Amino acid sequence: MKRKVAIQGIAGSYHGIAAHNYFEGDEIEIIGCNTFKEVIAAIKKDPSILGIMAIENTIAGSLLQNHVLIKDSGVTIIGEYKLRISHSLVALPETSLDNIKEINSHPIALMQCADFLDTLPNAKLVEKEDTALSAKWISENHLIGHAAICGKMAAQIYNMKILAEGIETNKRNFTRFLTIADPWIADEMMREQVKNKSSLVFALPHTAGSLSKVLSVLSFYDMNLTKIQSLPIIGREWEYLFYINLTFHDYLRYRQALDAIRPLTKDLKILGEYAEGKQSV
Repeated sequence: MKRKVAIQGIAGSYHGIAAHNYFEGDEIEIIGCNTFKEVIAAIKKDPSILGIMAIENTIAGSLLQNHVLIKDSGVTIIGEYKLRISHSLVALPETSLDNIKEINSHPIALMQCADFLDTLPNAKLVEKEDTALSAKWISENHLIGHAAICGKMAAQIYNMKILAEGIETNKRNFTRFLTIADPWIADEMMREQVKNKSSLVFALPHTAGSLSKVLSVLSFYDMNLTKIQSLPIIGREWEYLFYINLTFHDYLRYRQALDAIRPLTKDLKILGEYAEGKQSV
């Protein structure tokens, strides 16, 4: 099956890798976008397009703006994939470790490879907007002496040589990506899927114990709270939206739990019900 998947970045980026891994076995057409807002816009323009969007990293934390984007856009979460981020140092075939003058990458990738970069004190570090885009830029401009930090897929796509692999300092570096879709397409795709995870958002009255009451009810119904993230409600000082992820074994009991917490919350919205995602190794 051929799928059109919108991502922030270009082919070979970690979003692109996550798309290929999530839809393993399918033919993928990557639709590169400059921003996450453009990913949403692509889905709105053509409902047959799916999206892959990073939502949290085990080192850098949550991408807060993406929680808001998903809630406000009306798209539906249909799945997730947890990708281990393994960085490589890549360059043109004519470049060796000894003659690297400049290393380009996204600032977070540079930060995550700090220990390795300390072994190359003569190389200038230059921040770029994307990992794969750094490799593409070096390749297209034939910049001998420049190197990029990116994934191995980018090296393959842009005909770069891998000088070093696994250069990230922390080997337990994972990013969780969400797969999103137009609600009509989501209903069609989810028909045969066994759901055991849910993403919700709600507000709470500004009263003592309002959050603990909700959590107590979820615990009573054996819901496993895997994430909770609060974000301020713009224009309503000191009030917050709570984004939570639940995993469950019994779908009926999960729906009963939602019915039980609904009177305790305001504006409860289900962002998606889906199968808990695989984790790459």
